[in-house]
Amino acid sequence: MKKIVLVGTGMVGMSFAYAALNQNLCDELVLCDINAKRAAGEAKDLNHGLAFSKTSMKIYQGTYADCRDADIVVICAGVGQKPGETRLQLLQRNLGIFKTIVDPVIDSGFDGIFLVATNPVDIMTRITRELSGFNSNRVIGTGTTLDSARLRFLLGDYFKIDPRNIHGYVIGEHGDSEFVPWSQVTLGPKPVLDMLTDNTNYCIEDLEQISEEVRHAAYEIIEAKGATYYGIGMAICRVARAVLQDENSILTVSSDLRGAYGFSGVYAGTPCVVNRRGVKRIIELNLVPDEMDKLRESCTLLDKTFKDLKFD
Repeated sequence: MKKIVLVGTGMVGMSFAYAALNQNLCDELVLCDINAKRAAGEAKDLNHGLAFSKTSMKIYQGTYADCRDADIVVICAGVGQKPGETRLQLLQRNLGIFKTIVDPVIDSGFDGIFLVATNPVDIMTRITRELSGFNSNRVIGTGTTLDSARLRFLLGDYFKIDPRNIHGYVIGEHGDSEFVPWSQVTLGPKPVLDMLTDNTNYCIEDLEQISEEVRHAAYEIIEAKGATYYGIGMAICRVARAVLQDENSILTVSSDLRGAYGFSGVYAGTPCVVNRRGVKRIIELNLVPDEMDKLRESCTLLDKTFKDLKFD
């Protein structure tokens, strides 16, 4: 019996819920929101589609008490940035919201995996770890999973190769300091940098442009339609499946680096083995010096931002 509690029934949360329903992700899906009426309406709307699906998933509006026997609590709740508000001010407000979420979840007796999608996701995941007191392997964020999917899509289009046969990752902050370590990207078994020397139709400038497109994709989508939610909803679903199915899949989730790359306590997106226990281990990449510098800068920024927060 696989059970997920979703906290936050906004566009991101409900995109995840809709993907979960269509992918038959779990047996029981509980929707929690400060607006209980909305959560109840969303549950009813999803239930009306059950007759067209291949699942008999139980979907209902619930409370934090329902977290007691949940396998995963997915957190998508939070507030958006106000005009003129700094990133740190936004974080401080979201910290206050997370206190009202994590404490009652823990009080319920929850003993599963926290999966955080609220932005800025690396900081919010670390906040969840701090508030919960859970072992760090059991508190993970979506990290750069969506960014890595965007990278694979764009590289697939550029090289005319199925994105599923492209192995590459965006690492670091899910944000402006993220980057692509090109030394680690392969098309099937062939390093992508070798493709540049073997074929004059390809060049490093094009790859760097793809990296920029990945980094700014969210801004472009927000400008066009106001928010991003379908892609991240499916990314949450992918990470949750790795946990529920005990897959040992390698995903670029946000996790405590635990000494990797010289950082401990810092949460950042990096390839991790994800299974029923959350993050089983980190796959530490053999980065070239300039890539290591970029990761160090990204992690240092994330660490400083977290430490500037006031928990009292």
